[in-house]
Amino acid sequence: MRFLRLLLFGALLIFQSILLSEIIPIGPNGKPDLNGVWQVMNRANFNLEAHSASAAMHLIEGPVVPIPHPDILALGAVGSVPGGLSVVVGNKIPYKRDALRKRDENRNDWLNRDPEIKCYLPGVPRATYMPYAFQIFHSEEAVFFAYEYAGATRNIYLQDPGEPPVDSWMGQSWGYWEENTFVIEATGFNDQTWFDRSGNYHSDKLKVTERYTLLNEHLMDYEAMIEDEEVFTRPWKIQMKLYKKVGDDAQLQQFKCVEFVEELIYGEWRAK
Repeated sequence: MRFLRLLLFGALLIFQSILLSEIIPIGPNGKPDLNGVWQVMNRANFNLEAHSASAAMHLIEGPVVPIPHPDILALGAVGSVPGGLSVVVGNKIPYKRDALRKRDENRNDWLNRDPEIKCYLPGVPRATYMPYAFQIFHSEEAVFFAYEYAGATRNIYLQDPGEPPVDSWMGQSWGYWEENTFVIEATGFNDQTWFDRSGNYHSDKLKVTERYTLLNEHLMDYEAMIEDEEVFTRPWKIQMKLYKKVGDDAQLQQFKCVEFVEELIYGEWRAK
């Protein structure tokens, strides 16, 4: 009887190991295979925090209720904002008092201030949850992220390169495995990117620690720890799911939007 129990237990362990190997594909170095084209299915790019649907990102005082800014009024429902749940752990971003005031100023002047409108590089973690896909390439020797939005890229160092030589839009990233989770530490950012379209921002002291955990062939957990002592009272996290594209849709399209905003940025100096 004891032998039979041991036999059944052994068979169960073998079955579980086979099942897990089928659920989580194995890639380079025997680690989970993160290769592929990924995208979110949430509203975090509008606002990391929970928000109701509204008429527009940029509202002004109306006769009864706030109305869309005149420059976007003609967009109608196309320029409106869908409601979304918070992806912030604890629901609220822990701003310092003066920083919260600046966030509100950003939000109230979204049309002029959001770097996405001018096609500036999105920064980290915003590049992950914009409404555009991104692709992960990794081998035993290299990890590379390519983003559809603005042609942004990240080369992930696999050994700590030390202090970033200069600040930049996408920062400097280095990654390592903690068991089956790929961790990326990103620093060396400038202060020109936002976290979303709602004015949530950071300083050049920003550090982002990302965690990518594959759940099965088509689903991944994404977590980013945000640290910035100039803007926030404490570190805070966002969490969301990433979904892998399949079939003919599993490829990046071009969205090199710099040329789309030339008239917006430089039109007033165009020869008449």
